Amino acid sequence: MQASYELKNQEAGFLSKLFSGLFERKKKLSLGIYGPVNSGKTTLANRICIDFAGKKAGSVSRIPHETRSLNVVENVQIKLKSGSSVTIDVIDTPGIATRISYRSFLRYGFKKEEAMERAAEAARGVVEAIRSMERVDLALLVLDSSKDPTSQVNWVIAGNLRARSIPYIVVANKIDLPYARPKSVERVFPDERVIPISALRGDNVNLLYEAIVELGRSK
Repeated sequence: MQASYELKNQEAGFLSKLFSGLFERKKKLSLGIYGPVNSGKTTLANRICIDFAGKKAGSVSRIPHETRSLNVVENVQIKLKSGSSVTIDVIDTPGIATRISYRSFLRYGFKKEEAMERAAEAARGVVEAIRSMERVDLALLVLDSSKDPTSQVNWVIAGNLRARSIPYIVVANKIDLPYARPKSVERVFPDERVIPISALRGDNVNLLYEAIVELGRSK
């Protein structure tokens, strides 16, 4: 009888730890930031991390593929004025491209050997970005709203996120540009939540933060 009682206690303790572990894991989520090259992913990652963690996620440059490996900032708590919050690991990923040529780097003053190495690093970064989708709970698909949103790269990213059942928000970035067309992004992604912002100036980022918290709390 005593042995049976102890066994039940052990089982209860195991189940308690199991459910506690599951609950703890859900307290913190991973947010992947994806998009084509120079869409403003790192600028947005920096905006989020500076606003809520007081530090940057990575460096920004006009040179394509400046981010060539994952930048991760852990335990960023996005807290709204309402009191709602979500704690996330922000994963800033390399820009995704369907074609990378070393010649594109020559325009920025790289020598041929340097350009070829840079292109190789960029290609590895694309693979790393796609693979990182296996570890994220939520995602932002960041697009440059001044460019054509129907590009193949955008479909590739969205398709990969859908295939993995990762909930995501489409971010129509760079609305500070005079020729930005966020409405065109909404037309191309009519079934997705599209939020127009300027990661550089901070326009509408509070709307994005609210959407991230809402999405995170639904997980």
